[in-house]
Formats: sequence, structure tokens, C-alpha cells
Amino acid sequence: MNTLRSILVHLDGTDRAEVRLRLAHRLAAMHESALTTLFAVSPSVLAVPPMMGGLPPMSTAGEIDRDHRAHAAAVFERLLQDHASRSDWLELRGEPVIESFIRCALTCDLMVLGQRNPRDTAGFDVPGDFVEAVVLGSGKPALVIPFAGRVSPSPPKVLLAWRATRESAHALSTAMPLLQAAQEVHLVASSDSGDPVSPVSRLRDYLRLHGINQTLEHRSLEGRHQGEALLSLAGEVGAGLIVMGAYGHSRARELFLGGVTRTVLESATVPVWMAH
Repeated sequence: MNTLRSILVHLDGTDRAEVRLRLAHRLAAMHESALTTLFAVSPSVLAVPPMMGGLPPMSTAGEIDRDHRAHAAAVFERLLQDHASRSDWLELRGEPVIESFIRCALTCDLMVLGQRNPRDTAGFDVPGDFVEAVVLGSGKPALVIPFAGRVSPSPPKVLLAWRATRESAHALSTAMPLLQAAQEVHLVASSDSGDPVSPVSRLRDYLRLHGINQTLEHRSLEGRHQGEALLSLAGEVGAGLIVMGAYGHSRARELFLGGVTRTVLESATVPVWMAH
């Protein structure tokens, strides 16, 4: 059963946006998915000088960066020529970016997002907590593309990071099409499970029911630096994708992420399939 019928990809003014959209086109073609491109950035904020009488300065929303929009639109049009799959164009015009993106994401099967590049100023009109906020706020799975390196819509090796939680279960079930297409699925579990039965053993049996037999088990992640250990393991096995749950919550737009989630979002060098 095809569970990727609708893909929503985020576009901004960065060069890496083209990589995201190109990958989304390839995924859409492979899974016969409807593809929607959403250009979503925040308008610049302009300082208003103080009025007579000593009132404090105010800030007001400015305009969307026209160069960034033009760059994104050019990428969109160029890739329409290169790919057989179609994509619809949507854009936000001054709306609250995160809240509006979440509303659009509620009716998609997958979001394709970009890891923040602290050295690319073209991405600074996207809120710094954008990826975390839309993953936690929408409840939809996201494929987070790193800001450097090559990416594949069908990686031959996948690393599945497991905890006995609903977040991990959600990530697992939604990523099933890519897991089934992989040549190897590497399994690693957190050591904090109280289950007397090995969590990896349960996971292996479940995957076998879905036709995934080429699994390799790794020692459980332990200690305070599980995020770093997970990324190191991904490099060692040559994984082209990490699948994991996203942990945290958002209250009044103040985000609280688990340590592993934050580390992976900030430092992963391969795509990450993440669900809350």
C-alpha cells in the first residue's frame, strides 16, 4: 500500500533548496505522489524611529526578500522542465510562517525540510526553530535534508534508531516504503527500555512481517551522548538515511527537544526521517 500520496516540500532562498525540491520530485515519481512546493519565509523586520514625545521605537513587518523569492521561483520552474512529475506552487505572503506551514502540512503524508545552515545568510529569513516547530506541531513525518552532501530518494542502507515509544513507532510506520526498498536496514535501540524482551528482537520480527529481512543489529546506545553515538554509527555503516522519532514539545512557541533529537537535527550529514 502506497502511504506517500502527498508530499509537501519547503522552499526558500538558499541554494540547498534546489536539492530538496529535486529529491522531492524523485520521491514523487517513485511513489506516484502529488507534490506541492511551498515557498515560506518571514518578511524582514523594519525599525520605526521613535515619535516625538519619547515613545519607544516599534518594529513592523517589511516585505519578503524579492531576490529570495525570484531564486526559489527559478528553481521551481527549472525543475518542472527536468522532471516528469508535476508540482503545485504555493507561497506565504506575510503570514506567520510556522503556523501557516503547519496548516498546510496537516493534509500531507510527508514534509521535505532543510537542515539550517548557520553559514548561509540566505536562509536567515526562515525562523531558526522552523524544522523543530513544524515537526512537533504538525505530527507529520519529515525528511530533513542536510545542508551539505549528496542525497538519495532510495538509500541502499538505512539506520533505524528505536525506542519503545509512539514517536519511534510513528517514524517506523511512515518510513516503511524507504525501509522496504533498502538493501540493508541497521537496527540500534536506546538502552533505556524496561522491556524484558530485547527491543531489537521485537523490531526485527515486525520488520520481517513487512518483507524486510536484511537487518543488522548493533549494540544499544548508552550514556549521555547518544546523539553523537548515533551519528557516528550512521557514518560507520555507510547509512544514507536515519529513521527516528522526534522528542519534545512546544509551549507558547518555546521548544523543548530531547538531546538526541537536537543533536541529530543540528549535526546530521545524511537525511533524517523524523516523526513526533
